Amino acid sequence: MSVRVHTTQSWSLRPATPGDLESIVEIRAVVMRPDLVRLGRFDEHRVRRRLRDSYLPEYTSVISVEGRFSGSVTLRPFEDGLCLESFFLAEELQGRGIGSAVLSTLLARADAEGAVVRLNVLQGSSARRLYERHGFTVEREDPVDVFMVRRPVPTA
Repeated sequence: MSVRVHTTQSWSLRPATPGDLESIVEIRAVVMRPDLVRLGRFDEHRVRRRLRDSYLPEYTSVISVEGRFSGSVTLRPFEDGLCLESFFLAEELQGRGIGSAVLSTLLARADAEGAVVRLNVLQGSSARRLYERHGFTVEREDPVDVFMVRRPVPTA
C-alpha cells in the first residue's frame, strides 16, 4: 500500500527526553479532550496522570514542525511486533499531511523490520481514518476503543 504525503512544512523527529514530558502531557490533554468529552470520559487530571505514569522516553519521539515542538509519537515493542502507543499532533497542524508523513516514516521502519504494528484509537476519533489510509484494519472494538493492526508490507 502506498500513501502519498503532501506537506510543504518542514518537520522532524528527535528522541524524547524526560524533560519533554510536561509538553507532551499538555498536548495530549488538548488533542484528546474533544473525543474524551464526547465519550463522557474526560477527566482533567486523569488525562495528564495516565501519560505521566506510562511515559517511556526511550520509545518516544518529539515531532517538530518549523523547529517548534508540535507533538509526539510513542512506538514501543509489543507482543509480536510494535505498539503505536500514542501519537499527538498539535490541533492547528492536523489535516496538513504532517501526521501522515510521520506515520509513513514510522511504518517504513516497521516494514523494514517485518514488524506487525498495533494501536487503539478512541471510538469516533477522526484519527481512525488516518490509520485506515495507512493500512490498519480493525481487530476488535469495545464501547470506548477500536483496536487496529497493520501487517508489514514487504519492502522492495
